[in-house]
Amino acid sequence: MIDYIKGQIVELTPTYVVLEANGLGYFISIPLPAYTLLSHQSEAKLFVHEVVREDAYLFFGFITKKEREVFQLLISVSGIGVNTARMIMSSYSVEEIQEIIAAGNVSALNAIKGIGSKTAQRIIVDLKDKILKGKDDGGSLSLLSDKNAQIKEEAVSALVMLGFPAGASQKAIENILKEQSQLEVEQLIKMALKIL
Repeated sequence: MIDYIKGQIVELTPTYVVLEANGLGYFISIPLPAYTLLSHQSEAKLFVHEVVREDAYLFFGFITKKEREVFQLLISVSGIGVNTARMIMSSYSVEEIQEIIAAGNVSALNAIKGIGSKTAQRIIVDLKDKILKGKDDGGSLSLLSDKNAQIKEEAVSALVMLGFPAGASQKAIENILKEQSQLEVEQLIKMALKIL
């Protein structure tokens, strides 16, 4: 199985990219956010999901392993094919998809072309536990973006070094991040100090 393909961008459209690696051109279907990120680059490294059929050998490419993981969770749902999963990932970021599923937001999934109420409910029922699996006591999603996870970790360890209990610090940081996920470490610590 191929984990990733790294090479020169030969062709790029909102739905696919052709990467040339070692003299081979790989046609890789991508979600819209990948197109935006790749449009200013001459080469790329994409984590791929392979689909082997009788009549086709398909690659779906993602900027991060986290994106590929969410894509694979989506296609594990009965009735969700690779194109529908790609449509979902073109409509929302990985973090938004996780929040939608965790919150059971059927209408947000319904807003995507080709997804009816039953399919939206099936996605939520099938994936809610998987999205929330590994959830810690404070209630953060286990699939938080790497940057958010790092910021959270730094803020919690700073508060612990200041003498606050780890559990309370973690809970405070998570509650703040639920409301404002774009904060930097210093802002996060200052806000946590006010509520601890």
